[in-house]
Amino acid sequence: MNMSARQILVTSALPYANGAIHLGHLVEYIQTDIWVRFQKMRGHACWYVCADDTHGTPIMLRAEKEGISPEQLIARVHGEHSRDFAGFHVQFDNYHSTHTAETRFYAEDIYKKLKAAGLIEVRAIEQFYDPVKQMFLPDRYIKGECPKCGAKDQYGDSCEACGAAYAPTELKNPLSAVSGAKPELKSSDHYFFKLSDPSCQSFLREWTRQGSLQAEASNKLQEWLGAEGENKLTDWDISRDSPYFGFEIPDAPGKYFYVWLDAPIGYMGSFKNLCAKQGLNFDDYWKPDSTAELYHFIGKDILYFHALFWPAELQHAGYRTPTNVFAHGFLTVDGAKMSKSRGTFITAESYLEQGLNPEWLRYYFAAKLNGTMEDLDLNLDDFLSRVNSDLVGKYINIASRAAGFIAKRFGGKLLHAHIADAFATDLPGVMEAAEEIAGYYEARDFARALRRVMALADQVNQYVDKHQPWQLAKSEENAERLHHVCTLLINAFRLLTLYLKPVLPKLAQRAEEFLNIAPLHWADAAHLLPPEHLINPYEHLMTRIEAKQIDALLAANRETLGTNAAPVPEAPSPQRHAQHQQQTEDKMPQTDHISIDDFAKIDLRIARIANAEHVEGAEKLLKLALDLGPLGMRQVFAGIKSAYDPAKLIGRLTVVVANLAPRKMKFGMSEGMVLAASDPEGQISGLYLLSPDSGATPGMQVK
Repeated sequence: MNMSARQILVTSALPYANGAIHLGHLVEYIQTDIWVRFQKMRGHACWYVCADDTHGTPIMLRAEKEGISPEQLIARVHGEHSRDFAGFHVQFDNYHSTHTAETRFYAEDIYKKLKAAGLIEVRAIEQFYDPVKQMFLPDRYIKGECPKCGAKDQYGDSCEACGAAYAPTELKNPLSAVSGAKPELKSSDHYFFKLSDPSCQSFLREWTRQGSLQAEASNKLQEWLGAEGENKLTDWDISRDSPYFGFEIPDAPGKYFYVWLDAPIGYMGSFKNLCAKQGLNFDDYWKPDSTAELYHFIGKDILYFHALFWPAELQHAGYRTPTNVFAHGFLTVDGAKMSKSRGTFITAESYLEQGLNPEWLRYYFAAKLNGTMEDLDLNLDDFLSRVNSDLVGKYINIASRAAGFIAKRFGGKLLHAHIADAFATDLPGVMEAAEEIAGYYEARDFARALRRVMALADQVNQYVDKHQPWQLAKSEENAERLHHVCTLLINAFRLLTLYLKPVLPKLAQRAEEFLNIAPLHWADAAHLLPPEHLINPYEHLMTRIEAKQIDALLAANRETLGTNAAPVPEAPSPQRHAQHQQQTEDKMPQTDHISIDDFAKIDLRIARIANAEHVEGAEKLLKLALDLGPLGMRQVFAGIKSAYDPAKLIGRLTVVVANLAPRKMKFGMSEGMVLAASDPEGQISGLYLLSPDSGATPGMQVK
């Protein structure tokens, strides 16, 4: 290990043990795995831990429905999850469970320390109670008529018809979703973590302003915290009543820790378990004076838990807080929410069972991930064409063009002379790009890293086309030149393999076997293969995706519609979000179709934000100066103040409606409209400016 090696602990959000891993989950785990593999290639001590999130009412009820114990259920699901992650080459150093002695210990320890600090309070609250099942009902297990619009069959926390949020006690004609009985209101003592305490407020204001947080996350956290002097945070109910599957609260018979209390603590439990296996010191990573780095990769729907509750708990219980929390967006398929009716709610298991290469998906996800909270779209046509073009047509093509000549004409050996100078002259930048690409990986901007790698692959393929080894092979007098050209190509292929290895670990392993080399590390980019290095016979490394494989995948997932339905979890989590997507799909308002001629009337252009500033007296507006290239400068007022710091917008590319009639506003003339995405009510996804891919320039037309 190098002398400057870092100590890094990395986690992904814990998947709920109540359903299968699907492609939406894999966005996160693949992203994390790529980053961890890169850190290990750099020589750092990087540990990746995760666990199944195993507690809560949904687990208890599903086990009861299946006639097994919760312990049997979570053991089975743990095996299924482990299988699916391994199938996509997600390489945890430890994949544990929250239903363990380690997690119980730290849950109780943190609770006791918060209680000693005066941050736990007991209050009586009224809840709906199922008289048949004799249990208090989580909000998602109460159904009735929406108090706002009257829609029937709505959940106890929000209406899927009109989007309104409300308390379960506001529902009209409420019924238990468990037994169908009319619930009763009963009082019960609950335990609260006093997040509203001034000490928590003060700490969180400082912690959430650290410069390393994603801009979108920091803006959202400041919105939740409110302005200086405000106290927008509410205390957090961390208890549930028996019957409940979880850990009983110390000295509180019949009271259990709410699943979201011990889920993040599962990171600590899993790492403690790893420490016992590897001889690591837990305190080196979790004590306040730790010099190790701690990173959480999560979906943006659980940012509140990981960037407010979790750091406040850790701080006031005497543990270190995260170095950073990396949030990502949701997955859509072909521009729409995942859908069982369309076959796009795709499980990891079905993808693998259909024989699709998991590294196709790893590459495609990486090509779309840029380190922000933007949603990611799996466009199936683009998926097919990009993988076939980039991986097979560009990268693997290099090896296949050169390997045969090396084997047949030169006994499998590379040129007998050193070629470093010739390589630098003929393929400039290929070796030197290592640190640039490393910087993109470090910043989790995998999309930019892969664009750079594929630009290098284009350069190498241009070299192939220029020197045409197949033509050189026709004449014996060109043998030395052929040997030289093919040796350069094999060395270039090795470097591209190194750059792609965090994304494509199994393909890289096969390439290493072909190249007859030890596993590649990032430092290996500094040198080429030695003279007369012997390579192994070449076997084709990857096949192309065929359209019929995509069709079969969709058909297989359409066939599962209506089977194995699981209860909806009570806690907001990636699993709940995905299920919520599926359940609400058919209730979303439909948009009327327009013709292509209607769309052609809209002039969409790329714009660079030359300046951005607050508008005095405006609660929601920012004043933007937009550079549209040949179209000149435009002034636009945009209602994005709640989501963006104007200083961090300057220099960013976005998309603007350039032919919108100018509008006279109180604060000046607005000469266009920037485009931003949000859910209909702005409750789930927040507000996100559209950004073009790298390479777009101001004034380009969006078609």
